[in-house]
Amino acid sequence: MMTYKGYTASVEVDLEAGILFGRVLDIKDVVTFKAKNIDKAYEEFQISVDEYLAFCKDLGEKVLWKL
Repeated sequence: MMTYKGYTASVEVDLEAGILFGRVLDIKDVVTFKAKNIDKAYEEFQISVDEYLAFCKDLGEKVLWKL
């Protein structure tokens, strides 16, 4: 598990594709990321969260948290 700005992500290994695939767990929207190694996966997770928050702000929408 990874955490960033109060968000948590799960990460799985896709052996066939040779990548790590992650998903942000704490929100109702689907936010995913992928990378070739752990360090890059954490970086891509941070980018995904930041882009999601900016997207919500631009639309004037609140983040929909899972209960």
